[in-house]
Amino acid sequence: MKAVICTKYGPPEVLQIKEVEKPFPKPNEVLIKILATTAHIGDTKIRRIEPGLGPVKDFFFKPIMRIIVGFTGPRNKILGMELSGEIEAIGKDVTLFKVGDPVFASTEFRFGTYAQYCCIPEDGILAIKPANMTHEEAAPVSNGGITALIHLRKANIRKGQKVLIYGASGSVGTYAIQIAKYYGAEVTAVCSSSNMELVKSLGADKVIDYSKEDFTQNRDTYDVIYDAVGKIESSKRKKSLSKSGHYLNVLTMSGNIKLKVKDLIFLKDLCEAGKLRTVIDRRYPMEEIVEAHRYVDKGHKKGNVVITIEHNGKT
Repeated sequence: MKAVICTKYGPPEVLQIKEVEKPFPKPNEVLIKILATTAHIGDTKIRRIEPGLGPVKDFFFKPIMRIIVGFTGPRNKILGMELSGEIEAIGKDVTLFKVGDPVFASTEFRFGTYAQYCCIPEDGILAIKPANMTHEEAAPVSNGGITALIHLRKANIRKGQKVLIYGASGSVGTYAIQIAKYYGAEVTAVCSSSNMELVKSLGADKVIDYSKEDFTQNRDTYDVIYDAVGKIESSKRKKSLSKSGHYLNVLTMSGNIKLKVKDLIFLKDLCEAGKLRTVIDRRYPMEEIVEAHRYVDKGHKKGNVVITIEHNGKT
């Protein structure tokens, strides 16, 4: 099968397409024919070994990450955390899925979705794909959507709260707006001027253009501030929090959360009810994975960058 191999840490050009052995499912695993994955910011950070938490934390973080992920390059040479596709084969002990099922899944730090096929345990973060979504739309929900859900739940999000989402036009941010609205919150979205209409279309009640206004100076306070890009200065965020408010940082929290399949199924139900949709900025075939990573590295994507996977000349 074809797969994208990360040969070493570095720029997008370290990613190369090669022929590798097709995996075979263990007794408790399913073999998935991958039709869509994503250029997730987590993949780009692993490719660079760059956590982006500031110079002091970066100094300590890089050696730790090399121990966890690999010293000279990722131990799992096939990156990719999100997928959507069809089950092609099942292990002898599998009971939850059958051949032909359309599914979406997160492999988390096991990676492996930059390929035509991937094996996942049936009790992994794996569920039947939302019926009203394409594979391209479903793939990002399995990680970006579930991350936003778990983070907001940690703040005990509920009806009537005032929630500010910083970096609201990114993958996690676009999902966070919709999830916060589902729970009945009043949402203020912070983004660039070019993305204001987008976040309004997702349900944001108020929008702040960060290039023209500093939200910490307008005297408004919020029950939850969700930094979906990890860029709010620590000296500023406390000014806008209510006394019992919660500050959430996607970068410092993501390594400490445990994804659960029940949350993926919850999001599937939201999607099918028309309460959650995926924003896709760009689509690239797997053969253009370098260009996809190069675009994500610029830090200006809207929603998600999707990678489509061909099989026998068809996507």
